[in-house]
Amino acid sequence: MAVTRKLICTVLGHVDHGKSSLLDKIRGTCVVKGEAGAITQAIGASIIPLDILKNKCGSLLNTLKMDITIPGLLFIDTPGHAAFTNLRKRGGSLADISILVVDINEGFMPQTEEALEILKNDKTPFIIAANKIDRIPGWKSQPEKTLIANINSQDENVRLEMDNKLYEILGQLVKFGLNAERFDRVEDFTKQVAMVPTSAITGEGIPELLMVLVGLAQKYLEQGLVCNVGGNAKGTILEVKETTGLGITLDVILYDGTLKKNDTIVIGGIDKPIVTKVKALLEPKPLAEMRDIKSKFEQVSEVTAAAGVKISAQGLDEAVAGMPIQSCSPAEVNEVSEQIQAQVGEVVIETEDVGVIVKADSLGSLEALNLLLKEQGIPIRKALIGNINKNDIIDASANKKDYPLLAAVLGFNVNAEEVEALAKEKEVAVITNDVIYRLLIDYGKWKDEEKKKLEEKRLVNLTRPCKLMLLRGYVFRQSNPAIVGTEVLAGIVKSGLSVMKEGREVGVIKSIQKEQENIPSAIKGEQLAVAYEGATVGRQINEGDILYSMIPEDQFRQLKELKEYLAPDEIETLKEIAEIMRKKEPMWGI
Repeated sequence: MAVTRKLICTVLGHVDHGKSSLLDKIRGTCVVKGEAGAITQAIGASIIPLDILKNKCGSLLNTLKMDITIPGLLFIDTPGHAAFTNLRKRGGSLADISILVVDINEGFMPQTEEALEILKNDKTPFIIAANKIDRIPGWKSQPEKTLIANINSQDENVRLEMDNKLYEILGQLVKFGLNAERFDRVEDFTKQVAMVPTSAITGEGIPELLMVLVGLAQKYLEQGLVCNVGGNAKGTILEVKETTGLGITLDVILYDGTLKKNDTIVIGGIDKPIVTKVKALLEPKPLAEMRDIKSKFEQVSEVTAAAGVKISAQGLDEAVAGMPIQSCSPAEVNEVSEQIQAQVGEVVIETEDVGVIVKADSLGSLEALNLLLKEQGIPIRKALIGNINKNDIIDASANKKDYPLLAAVLGFNVNAEEVEALAKEKEVAVITNDVIYRLLIDYGKWKDEEKKKLEEKRLVNLTRPCKLMLLRGYVFRQSNPAIVGTEVLAGIVKSGLSVMKEGREVGVIKSIQKEQENIPSAIKGEQLAVAYEGATVGRQINEGDILYSMIPEDQFRQLKELKEYLAPDEIETLKEIAEIMRKKEPMWGI
């Protein structure tokens, strides 16, 4: 039997632009406060029935001048960072329509642009929530008014500021070949993207956002919402969790067909599919968020798409978030199992002989890390689900000798306590975080620090630039070795350093004395007694001479690559040495 299902809507945008807060305001819940870093890290689902939509929108729905037949909305709250591109694609392919949340004060961010590319590629219609209008300077919040009445009552300079910010967003959309306008000024919704100013804090603009969403769906998408409720149920696991009285359960977004109690279901697995039967189905009550521990559920005998549902079944110990799930008849189990595992094979994960080790708590997170690392050109050796273990450390340590910047294990939302000692022993970096984009930032910081250490080690084996002046009136011995009072003009002077004058080597520093005590080195500004082996005062060197460290040409090239680790006076001295050497060989060091 064909019926009109709920409208599936994804919410996309940059991590800090208020996606989850906007949904919280719609639901009247506070899921965002329970998220790590206030950033959504797993796809969540929220059901908003039609009667509540009508209550939220009030008389605004009357302006649509049409009968509303869609039974409600199912929001999929997708994480905001670039790391979740594939999750968004998966969500986007299910979505009938999307809301792109943009901070009206910040405009587009790289993650906003990426979300827009996904919407374009998937040909998903969308509207823009120009969020955080309450932060426009001078804005007076009046949530009791309709949005247009509210805007019109603002001071003129505030209205102009809002329009300027909206047209900045409009200008950014033009780069993507899209035309947009404030929702009340749109002439053709098939050709223009509607922008609705909103505030997730005060609730301003949210009734208008829902009104536009419902109106577009009813007018342009109704035929696409017809589904055959008699078909096999298809869905995606949002979360695997322990539920009191039920054991391990699955939170699932069902996007096709009907799922019944006692149905056979096939679930994608890491190694092989899980085949089991539904013991119980539990639906969250309207406006509940499936990840919210306070959500109230009620048992039902069947669930029809589109819906969020909690499934109780046996044998779910190995189930993993992000996996596909499908119901079928017992005769279809083998065929469906193959189809399901083919989907899993697309995600778990192309690896290379050399690379970092990646661990995550779910398939979606693993996919996200894989995507972002590959975008950054970082190879992955292994990508697995579960806590970090000893094998992961041993695998990562294999990179230490030849690829030290890849000797790392990256873990999202996993535990690494049992391997801390081994990681330290093997000199492997274990980097964990419960917010994906921060995990990648932490890895970048570690890599930069490690690179600096490695390059500083390279400097230890190179002759660094040094500039010396032989002081007049301070010749203590003329030869064997010559001992002359010397001032360090730049760099660091060390015992064993070969020195040159006008491009010719004139001797080697045998020893350095300060206040009649031998010292291994001295820095800029110090005056010392320096013994020069192989030099004679009056022949190779003279009082008042300027001497430089004798740097081999190959080392000079390396020093140029590492100049960010040299002091300013060393860099200047390096330039002087190059000028001296190029008087004889114009291409020296090039």
